[in-house]
Amino acid sequence: MDVIATHVNADFDCLGSMIAAKRLYPDAVLVFPGGQERGLRDFLLQSTLYAYDVKGIRDIDLDEISRLILVDVRSASRIGHLADIVHRPGLEIHIYDHHPADEQVVRGRIENIQNVGATTTIMVELFQERGIAPTADEATMMMLGLYEDTGQLLFSGTTARDFQAAAFLLEHGANLKVVADFLIREMTPDQVDLLNELLKSCQKVMIGGIEVAIASASIDHYIGDISALVHKLKDIENLDALIVAVRMEDRIFMIARSRLAEVNVGEILREFGGGGHAFAASATVRDIPLVQLLRQLEDILPRHVNPVVFARDLMSQPVKTLKTTATIGAARKLMTRFDFNAVPVIDEQGGTLAGVITRQVVEKAAYHKLLKMPVGDLMNSDFETAAPETPLEDLQQGIIEHNQRCIPIMDKGALVGVVTRTDLLRHLLGERHYTDDAANIADRRVLQFKRKSLRRLIETQLPAYIRELLRKLGEVADQLGYKAYLVGGFVRDLLLRQENLDIDVVIEGDGIAYAKAFAAIMGCRIREHEKFHTAVIIFPDNFKIDVASARLEYYERPAALPNVEHASIRHDLYRRDFTINALTIALNRSNFGQMLDFFGGQRDIKDRSIRVLHNLSFIEDPTRLFRAVRFEKRLDFRVGRQTERLMRSAVRMKLVRKVGGARIMHELQQIFDEPQVVSALERLEQLDLLKFIDPHLTFDRSSAELLRAAEKACDWFDLLYTGEVYQRWLVYLLCLFDRLSEKGIERALAWLDIQPRYQEIMRVERSRGGALLKSFKPAKGSRKEPSNSRIYHWFYGFSLEAILYLMACSEHDRYRQWISKFVTDLRKVHPLLNGQDLIALGLPPGKKFQDIFRALLDARLNNRIVTREDELALVRRGYLS
Repeated sequence: MDVIATHVNADFDCLGSMIAAKRLYPDAVLVFPGGQERGLRDFLLQSTLYAYDVKGIRDIDLDEISRLILVDVRSASRIGHLADIVHRPGLEIHIYDHHPADEQVVRGRIENIQNVGATTTIMVELFQERGIAPTADEATMMMLGLYEDTGQLLFSGTTARDFQAAAFLLEHGANLKVVADFLIREMTPDQVDLLNELLKSCQKVMIGGIEVAIASASIDHYIGDISALVHKLKDIENLDALIVAVRMEDRIFMIARSRLAEVNVGEILREFGGGGHAFAASATVRDIPLVQLLRQLEDILPRHVNPVVFARDLMSQPVKTLKTTATIGAARKLMTRFDFNAVPVIDEQGGTLAGVITRQVVEKAAYHKLLKMPVGDLMNSDFETAAPETPLEDLQQGIIEHNQRCIPIMDKGALVGVVTRTDLLRHLLGERHYTDDAANIADRRVLQFKRKSLRRLIETQLPAYIRELLRKLGEVADQLGYKAYLVGGFVRDLLLRQENLDIDVVIEGDGIAYAKAFAAIMGCRIREHEKFHTAVIIFPDNFKIDVASARLEYYERPAALPNVEHASIRHDLYRRDFTINALTIALNRSNFGQMLDFFGGQRDIKDRSIRVLHNLSFIEDPTRLFRAVRFEKRLDFRVGRQTERLMRSAVRMKLVRKVGGARIMHELQQIFDEPQVVSALERLEQLDLLKFIDPHLTFDRSSAELLRAAEKACDWFDLLYTGEVYQRWLVYLLCLFDRLSEKGIERALAWLDIQPRYQEIMRVERSRGGALLKSFKPAKGSRKEPSNSRIYHWFYGFSLEAILYLMACSEHDRYRQWISKFVTDLRKVHPLLNGQDLIALGLPPGKKFQDIFRALLDARLNNRIVTREDELALVRRGYLS
């Protein structure tokens, strides 16, 4: 059975979307999983909706649902009893929604999630794509949903697509009189009284320079259509952000509206179990007094209201500068190395700020062959500066009205930072996102800066001891006056709800000094790496935290190891491999849990895409080619189109060969550690990356079968729980090199710089094992089983890695049974007697001892002897008579 459903307390957008979905899924049953808002209930009583045979949740058998179509919702917390089946195996889920995801997001096989004002707009666009014409009644019901969720197309979240959808519905007979009758209603006396109470209680609180209004009321009976009262209150008081809480009987109804990007009411009300958009949200709360709820609201608001931004919040630091005597050639090199468009110039005599030189001027001077001219002769000395406390509006004026590429930030006469046009754009346009990977990556980087509080996610997803550790990391940073950030896979996997407790911390300051201070407080030891400004904090239980100073890297040439310099967190993140790994979470107390997304990593996680941060990423570090494949397979993501184009370009340039083979081997080992090793190697083959290991190395269907057999062999051995350590990656490498010639293996081993003990396995044991397996073939038809001693001597001397490789290569179950018997029963069998025992029996030491021990071992393997006395008797009988 197909079911079309929406969220509890359904509104007109739910109805319009459900009616539209019925045209797309004509055999589906319409189901309301909970109650409806008053306006919708009134409409249902007066309309002809009975023709659609809409069901309640109690009217259907949940076990009979084979496909669930969710509209205007994708949170399990808002679909009532349907949440009980969303994880049921075999259930197919399709989702059409415009709400942001929350911690209980439902995943579907088909997901159509669009950033528009109403879900109805998404359905209209599907009608247009498929040439479906709604009836006049359908168009009217869809228009009701569109108008309600966009506030008659006046809400700040309304898009041009919503207007186009409204035009389409109007062209197909939508009755605006019906829409007006149900959406624009006179207030009842009870509503007038409630509005008056809300007006009297309305208080405005300032949070970081942002004004948020809070109104509340308590009544003993139910009054419907509170959302209309909230809009009236907002209009009467001219409020930009309003949160209303009304206690009715045993519940508190919360409704919030916002016109400000700094106040995301959807995130605020999710703290109370509700949901919605950044500009409109609602929640219903039970079993809590109104006064207590209001106190909770006051505690929650500072975590979700982004404060007024000052220059200190946007500026990049430390600042790269040029002296007035520096040449245009030196300026050009600096700007190219660090991707700067403007650089402050310092007077060489007094050390004061003298001007700003731009890339445009430098390039024009270079064009005219003026590379030796000093920058002091061409710099702009008429420029605006700002203080760290300068608000965003004044920065805008300096950059836009004075046409400056950057504004130097001065504190007590010293240059402490710069705010660039890029910094400003990241903040002002942070909510915009490109979805086309073919767009210029540098442009995407500019337009995707975003802040978001992850406090709730931290509280719900991480164990208590990790949460306490993160707070302690922030406290130590506060004591030292540093800024501390979580970075890397920890942040990515937290957003993906995947366990990852490998903590990497970046410090805006001296990372080694920070690690020493933290270790002294916590009783840890550290291992420092001065060259790279990094340290490892090692706890008594051997738990480790990696600490690094925020740094930027530049490459003198493609594929070279980078040079490292201190920088800001933005520069530190920009040097990373992919956008999904360039997210960071602040740890300082003032903004604990705030995620910074400079490069669109959150959107790429949502899109399940692997994208690089800039177009030279693979040229600067070709090992990222292998890393892209590893993350693609581990996360079940897909490399974006532009990123794959850049990968193939780097392959054509043969840059991998310029990298040390040991670094490529490290990447291969990490790929071999992934669960999806076969698909990863298939992807490497598809991208022509394996040929850099050896020109004749390929990975085809038979290679994949061998790898899968090796996986089974390794899994089998792991389940024996012997506690023995072996290198699974080496088993896989043996399989990967299975069809390479001896010369090919020599070339590959030499370049990959594999340790000598592993090279011995790859060369000698692989060759000996292959010859052994070939020797079994003549005995294939024989039914006689070899003796235990014979099996033992076949496989004795092989490493565990080679043994598991041979098990994978074995063509017959019989061979695998012999190997299994050797591993589980035979390989640790040995005689009980030793050399001293033989001497005590009167035997002189010599080569004869080897024959005796061999005879004892064979007899014990073949179960002819059991006890020590049996061994003594065998020696007396065979060697003393």
